Amino acid sequence: MFSATRHWRRGAARGVTALLFALLAAAASGCSREPARSVEDRAPAAPAPTTAAPNEASRPKIVALGDSLTAGHGLLETQSYPALLQDKLNEDGYNWEVVNAGISGDTTAAGLQRLDWTLQEPDVRILILELGANDGLRGLSVSEMRKNLSAIIERAQQKRIAVLLAGMEAPPNYGPEYAASFRQVYRDLAREYRVTLIPFMLSGVAGIGSLNQSDGIHPNIEGTRIVAETLWTALRPMVDAAGGS
Repeated sequence: MFSATRHWRRGAARGVTALLFALLAAAASGCSREPARSVEDRAPAAPAPTTAAPNEASRPKIVALGDSLTAGHGLLETQSYPALLQDKLNEDGYNWEVVNAGISGDTTAAGLQRLDWTLQEPDVRILILELGANDGLRGLSVSEMRKNLSAIIERAQQKRIAVLLAGMEAPPNYGPEYAASFRQVYRDLAREYRVTLIPFMLSGVAGIGSLNQSDGIHPNIEGTRIVAETLWTALRPMVDAAGGS
């Protein structure tokens, strides 16, 4: 049974994260170097936050800090990957809570700005860090993205919170050099801070029509199940290491 997850939203969703899906799919046929257009007008109004059960304050927590991929754009709350991870924890007997701290449109800078507030949750043990797709979508500075992600990881580690870093890919229309530098940021950070890395969180989903919503951008429920499986494979050992069973 799904355990309630709490959402931080900001009214109507700002800028949608993963035009990445469409761009990756288009890479094989060749893309122009024109900046990707926002599909902000397609984002649904954010649902009201749910209320946690009284006993959840004492449970160890996993905070999923991210953008529309974490927020579950276009899906029911119970179909987002944080909700699916909660189901897996419950099914396997882990008395943990997953907190969905995804906000559509967030860049790494925006995630850093709200990090301290997000980590005020009691007994946070693990941070799933899923940010960067919007930086890549907008062609923002790779060095600034790295600086922001570094700061997030450092603050989490100062609080003795383990980090699961979910890697993303830059859209191909900014050129191979930008894409390679973007990709390398995640690998370098994982090595520097010794955090668990998923090289590309959308592996096996991005660019596959049957696994994405009608906009061709965001994973549908089947695609999100694959994302959740990818994350769970890396997350479960971290929960066990934190004494989670």
